[in-house]
Formats: sequence, C-alpha cells, structure tokens
Amino acid sequence: MTPIHLVESNNRRRFMADLLLADESESIIESYIDDGVFYTIDLDGVHIGVCLFVFPEAYTVEIKNIAIQEAFQGKGFGKKVIQASCTLFQEKGYKEMRVGTSNSSIENLAFYQKAGFRFHEIHRDFFLQYSDPFYENGIRGMDMIYFRKPLNP
Repeated sequence: MTPIHLVESNNRRRFMADLLLADESESIIESYIDDGVFYTIDLDGVHIGVCLFVFPEAYTVEIKNIAIQEAFQGKGFGKKVIQASCTLFQEKGYKEMRVGTSNSSIENLAFYQKAGFRFHEIHRDFFLQYSDPFYENGIRGMDMIYFRKPLNP
C-alpha cells in the first residue's frame, strides 16, 4: 500500500468540508479548530483527509477530528493515519493517545478497537449540546465514548 503523509498546516478553515465529515456541527468545530496541531493527509500528493490533535494532559495526545474523504474510505488509509500518528507522537515523548466518538457511530467504535484502542470512559449527553440531533445506524448520537491506547516504545 502506498504510504500516507501527514503534512502540518495552519490553513485549517480551508478544510472545513473535511472536518465536517467527522463532526456534524460547524459551530462545534469552530470551538476547537484553532487548538492543537492540524495535519492534512496526503497520498501520492493527493489530499485525502485531515486530522487535528489536541493535548488535554501532559504526555497525552487526543485525536479531536480525523476524516478521510469518502472516495478513500474503507481502503485502509484510516488505519495508516492512526499508525503514523501513533509513531509521530510516541517519538515526541507522548505516552497515550485518546479519541472519542459517538455512541451511534458503530463503524467508528469497531475501527478504533481494531486499531488497538480500548474503552476508557463515557461522557453522557455530550452530543445534546449540538443544535440539531443526529442519527447514525438508526441510533441517536447522545454520548461520547472515549478510547485510549498506550504509545509504547
């Protein structure tokens, strides 16, 4: 498989359409878009997605938003991005990676477990702050399910 490349970028708002693939609320994205570090995801010079990382605690990195464009989904690129980001932050001295997703995101719940993440905690009613309710797989998104993964050397 062709390697993906994470390219740090400061032009975050240019990629709002990508960010909206992973988070349904533009106003919520605006609340965190300037936090942490932002990368575009490139494949042979072609832009295929984005990822934004924040740092909630010392030695902890959190995936705040990760999105692969629909044409490239289901082809293993998300897994490659997780692997590349784990290596990147492990080399920078981080000990743990976290990520959260909706209780209704069945595919994401499976994806993160396959990528080596374990259930960590639930933030009940997290998505009730969104202005419009959303549904995936016939389930209303209400709770944020957090996973964590150690970044062992």
